[in-house]
Amino acid sequence: MKAASYNLVAIVGPTASGKTAFAAHLAKAIGGEIISGDSRQVYRRMDLGTGKDYDDYLVDGCTVPSHLLDIREPGYKYNVYEFQNDFFEVFKKLQAQNVWPVLCGGTGMYIEAVLQRFKLIHVPANPSLREMLKDKSLAELEEILSTFRILHNSTDTDTVKRAIRAIEIETYYQTHPEIEVELPEVNPLIVGINIDRDARRAKITRRLEQRLKSGMIEEVKSLLSEGISPDDLIYYGLEYKYLTQHIIGQISYDEMFNQLNIAIHQFAKRQMTWFRGMERRGFTIHWLNAESPLEERVEMVKSLLLK
Repeated sequence: MKAASYNLVAIVGPTASGKTAFAAHLAKAIGGEIISGDSRQVYRRMDLGTGKDYDDYLVDGCTVPSHLLDIREPGYKYNVYEFQNDFFEVFKKLQAQNVWPVLCGGTGMYIEAVLQRFKLIHVPANPSLREMLKDKSLAELEEILSTFRILHNSTDTDTVKRAIRAIEIETYYQTHPEIEVELPEVNPLIVGINIDRDARRAKITRRLEQRLKSGMIEEVKSLLSEGISPDDLIYYGLEYKYLTQHIIGQISYDEMFNQLNIAIHQFAKRQMTWFRGMERRGFTIHWLNAESPLEERVEMVKSLLLK
């Protein structure tokens, strides 16, 4: 099944919207494979904390092939430049095999770096800039980041280190306008999974409780026991930030749960702000109700692909 006008399906939406399970069912229905667009699911053994639910890829007893999951070791700092390279490598391979690439994720900057075909190269460290920014608060760093053109993902800058790296990347691109990169053409059908805010909030809290019961604290303890530093885990933000702070004694269990629960709600809100911003930047996103029957949503996307 192939339509001439599109060569990529992108499934976007906030955390807890059920986008991965939907993407898997869609991929199975159209003869596709999933390319993950999540900035943290690239790491091995970081499963519960990143929301990596392998059961979501199981459709009718078969596992839908996926790419860009479990491709780096914990402690590594994967970035948008590497993602763009890795994505297009998989994208070209699937195209050559006449397989639908189904990009699925909630990391807006990763998604848009592919769809906008940003000119990206490796950005080296800037020690003098880091020194200048080291004493600034996260709010101050985010204010600086807001002055740049849209390139870095504001939903991913929930730690000072990540925000400083974002500014470092943006500064480099501001001063190197000569960057030239050849990338394949993409003609995406973008589908958004929209979940009611109250339903999303309830699902986020319920899912957090379940993952804690399933061993999320033990997962982080295991990573620390491997020799990964607390700072490196805190760098990843959200679950790894608060769970690490709890494990090393900085905050209590209740403080960890409450602060993390709030942070995930805020993260989901920022994700939706990013996707609405994509619409303002000219992208058409076909929003589907997360509560409508899955099979019905699959058929709706299939009909869009054939138009």
